[in-house]
Amino acid sequence: MQVSVESTSALERRMTVGVPVERIETEVNKRLQQTARRAKVPGFRPGKVPMSVIRQRYEASARQEALGDLIQETFYEAVVEQKLNPAGAPAVEPKPFEKGKDLEYVATFEVFPEFQVQGFESIAIERLQAEVADADLDNMLDILRKQNTRFEAVERAAESGDQLNIDFVGKIDGEAFAGGSAKGTQLVLGSGRMIPGFEDALVGAKAGEERVINPTFPEDYQNLDLAGKVAEFSVTVNGVSAPQLPELNEEFFAQFGVKDGGLEGFRAEVRKNMERELRQAIKSKVKNQVMDGLLAANPIEVPKALLGNEVNRLRVQAVQQFGGNIKPEQLPAELFEEQAKRRVVLGLIVAEVVKQFELKPDEERVRELIQEMASAYQEPEQVVAWYYKNDQQMNEVRSVVLEEQVVDTVLQKANVTDKAVSYEEAVKPAEAPKAD
Repeated sequence: MQVSVESTSALERRMTVGVPVERIETEVNKRLQQTARRAKVPGFRPGKVPMSVIRQRYEASARQEALGDLIQETFYEAVVEQKLNPAGAPAVEPKPFEKGKDLEYVATFEVFPEFQVQGFESIAIERLQAEVADADLDNMLDILRKQNTRFEAVERAAESGDQLNIDFVGKIDGEAFAGGSAKGTQLVLGSGRMIPGFEDALVGAKAGEERVINPTFPEDYQNLDLAGKVAEFSVTVNGVSAPQLPELNEEFFAQFGVKDGGLEGFRAEVRKNMERELRQAIKSKVKNQVMDGLLAANPIEVPKALLGNEVNRLRVQAVQQFGGNIKPEQLPAELFEEQAKRRVVLGLIVAEVVKQFELKPDEERVRELIQEMASAYQEPEQVVAWYYKNDQQMNEVRSVVLEEQVVDTVLQKANVTDKAVSYEEAVKPAEAPKAD
């Protein structure tokens, strides 16, 4: 087999492969012999058909099949021989073929970029340091109570924070508009659910009262037909309910799966969850900085095949997330190209760090991660057992751990500074990278 390779760009290779006629004829004869054993030809018993008849009837199809298989086989033999690492399927151009002569074809494909990850020392990392203070815990208990607020009917004028049951009809220039009317709507005053001015105009209203209010739709309102226009809403207040925060009692604790230990037991459980959230938030922010630093220090060219595959994955994810009667391929590729490029480049860089430093998943860290994830459930032992019975889930956890080890490897060489902050600042979502 003759092989020659030409570099047509940084990543594209044009490989010419010649397959000797002897190998072609061997493959053709092998297929004809297989056909002869099972062919049914009138006038002959199965397995007794003369080879001349078999050739006459089946040689053309056997040769076509053999050539297709040989191109596939020899392509992979050739890339191994030439020590090439294709990043996608090749585009194959067979040259005109004549029986009794060698087969020659040209395969054009991209290869994975070859590089060494560098610039670790130039990466600046700010690692947050925080703890859950008693005040943070008290604030979280207040948040949990507010999230479980109940509303009870009152016979007084509505105040901000009250929940109203209302009917309303909206008009513009005396004409009702689509989506501008509803009955029995529950509205918490001050929630910002309605357009500006609507909720403020209902403060002071009582059950049974009717009010006509005239809020203005924002200039940037999503419905351009309504944007910037003054509306007239006729509102009937059916009822006024005041918020009632739940007591910190056994009934409230049970909603969160805490059945023993009273208030102190509940506070301990909430603190544990907050500390887990804090660790994850700090870890996530450090990881994002590491990945951003690796990207900045290692600009590499991306194979078009990998980029296209990632764009298609993101298209499918978008359709699954947002639904609608649309096919993934109908979404413009340019919507996803920047995000896809970031993912592909990071994947290549992380894989190269693993290779350079000969990293393997630390099984102790794998177990610790599974136990931490399981601790969020009421029966963590069952969750741990479930993970260890599912190879796919275990492989996903090992991938996460391996990525954490990559981050740790970079941190050992990067410029890391620690910064003490409050719990709130530490868990506050960072501005996400464009592709995450």
